[in-house]
Amino acid sequence: MNQNNLPADPIAMVFGIMAILIGLAGCCCYGIVAIVPLILSIIGLYLANKSIREFNENPEAFSPQSRSNVGTAKVINIIAIVLNGLVFLLFIGFLVVYGTIFSAAILEGMQDSKNEEPYEWESDSIYFEEENIKTIETDSIYIDSVELKGKSKNN
Repeated sequence: MNQNNLPADPIAMVFGIMAILIGLAGCCCYGIVAIVPLILSIIGLYLANKSIREFNENPEAFSPQSRSNVGTAKVINIIAIVLNGLVFLLFIGFLVVYGTIFSAAILEGMQDSKNEEPYEWESDSIYFEEENIKTIETDSIYIDSVELKGKSKNN
């Protein structure tokens, strides 16, 4: 009687461990990458359940140690799904809360800008009327200079 390993014996465990490690590293990134380990753990759980079904159909063909390994992988993947699901939900919650706060601040700023008086160029200190600007001729080169009521630019 030749007892083989289940098809998901090593791979389901690898998916579960990678999902937990990436999930823990993803917490440092505010949950942005929590979807990747969540998908890995769902795939690992699917493979583990499929292998357990195979073992239940034909237990003589597979080793009990392989069944034990797949059972452990199933538990690890369930833990990874729960942890990464919580991190992902917290990320979505923070996104909703901060999005609401920022959109309220932007809306308030837009309403404040509508209530302000429009900018008037005539009251600006840099604005000059065209009649106060003179052109001075120096050495046959025309230089534009600003003179106001007899005062030169250099004074």
